[in-house]
Amino acid sequence: MGVIELIVIAIGLSMDAFAVSIAKGLSVPAIRLRHSLCVGGWFGGFQAIMPLIGFYLGITFSRFVSSVDHWIAFVLLGLIGFNMIKEAMESGKESAEVVPNPDFSLRTMFLMAVATSIDALAVGVSFAVLSVDIWSAITIIGIITFIFSVIGLKIGNIFGCRYKSKAEFLGGAILLALGVKILIEHTCI
Repeated sequence: MGVIELIVIAIGLSMDAFAVSIAKGLSVPAIRLRHSLCVGGWFGGFQAIMPLIGFYLGITFSRFVSSVDHWIAFVLLGLIGFNMIKEAMESGKESAEVVPNPDFSLRTMFLMAVATSIDALAVGVSFAVLSVDIWSAITIIGIITFIFSVIGLKIGNIFGCRYKSKAEFLGGAILLALGVKILIEHTCI
């Protein structure tokens, strides 16, 4: 898997964190550097740690699944992508306003970081079965998620939740397309 594909995966994975950052931006009257570093650090850090954990779990079991690794990657990325698209469409139908939460406490940020990075754990398993250079992957994912989270915080602060469901939909579509691409590459060669 090349750098471009890793960047595309990182963008797809960062969309949950981006959407949550938009909601966080609503709650902050004036964004300070500490807000940006907090949101970017938590989300970027967890988006990097979770694929690493998934990668080592995948390595542990890779000898058992090497003949179907492309199907595993397809199913995992497809399910994650489909779920993100489904959530985006459901949240787009909601008429209730999002209640902003100005809480940047350790507990709150930890829970949000874990919730937005569960998908990255499954992607890490895919990386193991596809023999991806995990250190390059987690570096790219962490940096891109950090950047998208900071941008999302600012967008939320300026524009509100208008783009939350669109970001989730885009992230899901990217992951779904990558899953199909992996399957096609491995079954047509």
